[in-house]
Amino acid sequence: MALKEGIRLQKYLASSGIASRRKAEEIIKSGRVRVDGTVITEMGVRVNPDLQVILCDGRRISPRAKEEAVYILLNKPRGYVTTVSDPQGRPVVTSLLKDIPARVYPVGRLDLDTEGALLMTNDGGLAHKILHPRFETNKTYEALVEGIPSPREIKSLRQGIIIDGKKTWPAVITLVKQKERTALYRVTIHEGRKRQIRKMFGAIAHPVRHLKRTAYGRLTLGSLKSGSYRFLSAEELKKIFL
Repeated sequence: MALKEGIRLQKYLASSGIASRRKAEEIIKSGRVRVDGTVITEMGVRVNPDLQVILCDGRRISPRAKEEAVYILLNKPRGYVTTVSDPQGRPVVTSLLKDIPARVYPVGRLDLDTEGALLMTNDGGLAHKILHPRFETNKTYEALVEGIPSPREIKSLRQGIIIDGKKTWPAVITLVKQKERTALYRVTIHEGRKRQIRKMFGAIAHPVRHLKRTAYGRLTLGSLKSGSYRFLSAEELKKIFL
């Protein structure tokens, strides 16, 4: 069924605007894609969209015309799912965007109960560069945690700890302020593992009460209000990789 020539299935889904390439891989692994009637769950399958019928969730996927790249910074509120659709009917981040002249998707994810900076784009190349660990794109968060971690515990997080059987990369962690029973930290990492910061602080027995992403590289939320968004200029995009 698969062709030696053609385009990799996950790349085709991304270029068609279904999702970012990483998310497209998750969609394939979950069995939501059929090619000529066959469910595909493995990576590396090549397809020829001109000769084959490709379905995602039962809907035929067609190549889209080249459209102008759109880059949006959204201040995601809590309670929104970082996807373009949700089978459970929860609010999705794309519903916050109004009159956008292109189909955009989130770059990476923020948990349902996490808020803050979320990039939205139709540029799969930029999304890949931001998400792939090889490019070491920094993301900065503010984490309010229970209790007051000891200097030794924070040092362990800075150096990297084992989470889900794999050691985290070193993190930059700065104390912003502390009260009697909580502490607020600024945390910068370049990984994008699921619920990573929550798991990091959970591993030292100081659960995160509130988490907000404040920046990609040097691109910050600034005065952008929760639930609001703005289009990014070429100069602002460069700040992501500084």
